[in-house]
Amino acid sequence: MNDFLELCKVRQSCRNFADKPLEHEKVVKCIEAGRLAPSGCNAQPWSFVAVETPELAAQVAQACCQMGANAYAAGAKAFIVVLEERATLMPRISSIMDSQYFAKNDMGAAAVSICYAAADLGIGSLIIGLFDREKLAEILDIPYDKRFGCVIALGYQADETIRPKQRKPLEEAARFV
Repeated sequence: MNDFLELCKVRQSCRNFADKPLEHEKVVKCIEAGRLAPSGCNAQPWSFVAVETPELAAQVAQACCQMGANAYAAGAKAFIVVLEERATLMPRISSIMDSQYFAKNDMGAAAVSICYAAADLGIGSLIIGLFDREKLAEILDIPYDKRFGCVIALGYQADETIRPKQRKPLEEAARFV
């Protein structure tokens, strides 16, 4: 448990990627962590697109640079696009609840699992929520009507200095009853 809390303390959004190749095996391990993430009713409403080729990664980075934001994505060596898939719930649950009810939370859990796996492997990560969905769909040959969760930029950090976390104190963030 302490090792995981330490990982939580040092994991940060990378905004300065090093010009160093990222090993395919590490990208696979990150996706494996996302695939194993918790999922409401085990619906697993996700799929992942790994972008590793430099040409496509540059195009994905450009699609993530919107309204002056996310320029640092250009340095990432790989991206993982998290897509929403149709969730399938057990019949007794799906009869009373929309099967996509848990999808957003589940995709978030998968994205966070990917980022912590990356940190554990010494890789920097950045969850990007602002991107040109239409451009990404075109670049990656993703059906136009597919729902995107997020894009995760991956690469080694150019500066491994751990920035102090700016978080609410525990007393403000939690209430124990």
